Amino acid sequence: MTADDSLGGRLDDDDYPAYTMGRAAELLGATPGFLRAIGEARLITPLRSAGGHRRYSRYQLRIAARARELVDQGTPVEAACRIVILEDQLEEAQRINAEYRRAATAAPTPAPRPTPDDSR
Repeated sequence: MTADDSLGGRLDDDDYPAYTMGRAAELLGATPGFLRAIGEARLITPLRSAGGHRRYSRYQLRIAARARELVDQGTPVEAACRIVILEDQLEEAQRINAEYRRAATAAPTPAPRPTPDDSR
């Protein structure tokens, strides 16, 4: 049995809330206040430990890092959060469009049906 087995594979799970607020802030080079602000702006919603402490996943930290980049460039926190949300929505729409394009090119094109005018 490996250490990862005892954790149920959670070390590889991007959505597992493994990081405390302090550790998350340290990894981002931000303050706990920044994490609270992007939480209030509803960019990310940290899970809570049994004791009520915020816990962040790697996925949430990647989102927070993007917001941090924008804030460091002078964008207000609220605007940075909105930009990150819109970027995420655009990426999802592009992914769906690509799936539709693949499906459309993979589907055979039906032969045109003869019309009554074609028999003359």
